[in-house]
Amino acid sequence: MGTLDYYATMARMAPGALAKSAVRRVQGVARKALYSRREQVDEAQLLESFGATRAEDLITLALDHRTSRAWCELSQRESARAAIEKLPGAKARTLERAARALRQEWDVFGTPVSFGEGKPVDWSLEPVSGRHYPVDPVERMPLHVTGMDPKYPWVMGRLDSLVTLAQGAWVADTEAERSRFATAFVAQTLDFLQANPVGMGVHWTCSMEIALRAANLAQALAMFADRPEVRRPEFLVPVLGALAEHCAWVEAHLEDTSAVPNNHLVSNYVGLAVTGLLFPELPGAPRQVALAANGLRTEMEAQVHPEGTSFEGSIPYHRLSVELFTLAYVIARGAGVSLGPAYEARLRLMFVAARAWSSENGLAPQIGDNDSGRVFPFQDREDGDHGYLAGLGAALFNDAGLGGGVFPDEAAWLLGDAGLVRFNALPAAAAPTSVSFAEGGFHILRGEGVVLTVSAGKQGQRGVGGHSHNDKLSFELHLNGRPVIVDPGTGSYTRDPALRNAMRSTAAHNTLQVDGAEQAPMDPARLFALPEDARARVVAFQPGAKHDRLVVRHDGYRHLPAPVGIERTFFLDRHVRALAVGDRLVGTGRHEVVGRLHLPDGQARWCKPAAEVLARAGRVQEGPEAFDARALEIGPADAPEGWVLFGRGLETQLVPSNYSPGYGRVVPAVSVEFRRQLTPPAWLGWVFVFR
Repeated sequence: MGTLDYYATMARMAPGALAKSAVRRVQGVARKALYSRREQVDEAQLLESFGATRAEDLITLALDHRTSRAWCELSQRESARAAIEKLPGAKARTLERAARALRQEWDVFGTPVSFGEGKPVDWSLEPVSGRHYPVDPVERMPLHVTGMDPKYPWVMGRLDSLVTLAQGAWVADTEAERSRFATAFVAQTLDFLQANPVGMGVHWTCSMEIALRAANLAQALAMFADRPEVRRPEFLVPVLGALAEHCAWVEAHLEDTSAVPNNHLVSNYVGLAVTGLLFPELPGAPRQVALAANGLRTEMEAQVHPEGTSFEGSIPYHRLSVELFTLAYVIARGAGVSLGPAYEARLRLMFVAARAWSSENGLAPQIGDNDSGRVFPFQDREDGDHGYLAGLGAALFNDAGLGGGVFPDEAAWLLGDAGLVRFNALPAAAAPTSVSFAEGGFHILRGEGVVLTVSAGKQGQRGVGGHSHNDKLSFELHLNGRPVIVDPGTGSYTRDPALRNAMRSTAAHNTLQVDGAEQAPMDPARLFALPEDARARVVAFQPGAKHDRLVVRHDGYRHLPAPVGIERTFFLDRHVRALAVGDRLVGTGRHEVVGRLHLPDGQARWCKPAAEVLARAGRVQEGPEAFDARALEIGPADAPEGWVLFGRGLETQLVPSNYSPGYGRVVPAVSVEFRRQLTPPAWLGWVFVFR
């Protein structure tokens, strides 16, 4: 796809967006020009902005005269510590994470990296390839290099390890431990600032990372405000200067120039808001806070649907968005700044949506891109864990509709003992039920330990599809809290473009593929765009007391020489404990049709179905009239999850595949293919009988 074709496609995907993008680009050029003519913040500017005459005065003015009551202020320390003490295992989890931060150990998307306590960190290291990004001006940085991925050093350079060190100091029992954590905070901060000058190297290439690094540094500095190791001009002056420089860079390099701004722009505003609200005397802080507050209100309306789902077209990115908007909300509220009732109402619905698709174990389906992104450095969690969000939302909004789960570590830190009291006073909410999120394109059928999430809606980011996949009419199925039929995930972004495109292709999802074609064309050079060609939509959503019925359709194969339309019906029978899936094809010509069911591992085998299993499959509405002689048994041989019975006439086989449970990790798995040559109109189907 050439440049002109690309922009023509973008204009079709997001009408009006290109014109607005052009205006923002002009504004961005002006911001950068102004930034390039400014002088870096020095000690004299800091003293003037804080109303100080000597560097020593900054200790009192910046660290003692604090009016915020945000979670990270010393005034909240005892409340947070009390909440942590009451949560089983929370203190031990905190100290374990803090010990790793002391040793300067990171788990970078499954790759362990360790430098040792007090030792210099190799901040430019790309740990998988073993290569380094040069510390060159960002204008000359070769960011997208095959075989390398900047997200790996960004994990270290976001400096959430500083917040982890501060958490350790807050819960530590001895002065020696607290001093050790504070010393490590000082050393790691200065090491990073010295190794990564402003505008130089990989850690200055992405405003999202710069903004979140500033937020983490600001929060950690507030948490360490009474430590003698921190209360020294030779430390405080460069750190306050760095915070000002980070915010000035982000303000000048807002990530708002794409056709449809996304979570990166939200991150920019979060960093500006958190840093400016915690240290309002910094040069430019009042202007930056006003910019951020207005921007956050605007982006909450633009990037979160009224139903509470993120516009990214990705359930994993929904978690990232929730954490971003929540951090801004909590810090702003603590500083006495209101983001408005509309912001608050929509944020609450984001927690409701996360609860709707989370299994009994708190795991969410992996629909759309999953880059394992998070903002809260409070507790290590699985990449698919969304379950903690319900407890956080319940305590944050005193919402009985989210109550009854577990009060998570995140809530203990952000809301303290008062949050725990509110949470414990809430009644248990009713179990989540089936729901259709029409704007987000996610539709959930659930009950009796089954959670089925179907993808059928518009491409994310208002049609740009940056984090969407060719997964229309695909689904993920969880049984008893465990993913059983899965979306294979993401694997990689720029390190391996071929893997990136393979993992977001039609063949990588639990849907039908006709004549080997893609639902929507993928340009190999455009790794973060997917046109709105499939036009997936809901025909019927009919939840009931004993069974749910969902009918969805897409037109992604209407462009074939002999066009084909596909309508898929999901029928979840909670009484029989079985799921029937049927595909109806309409169109012309003869076609090769292949369907796939992707599994997270290799635990599957062919077997002769028991009579009881066959009988149950036959009782499910919308299923085939007759079944193949063999069934696919899924799960451990000694405790199978269930059996898939295919309609007679389908060719079936198990084939090797890949599964990426989180960014940067790909493990071997298997998928089952079922295929048939047919001439529409035609129907094919299968039934999953649960154990």
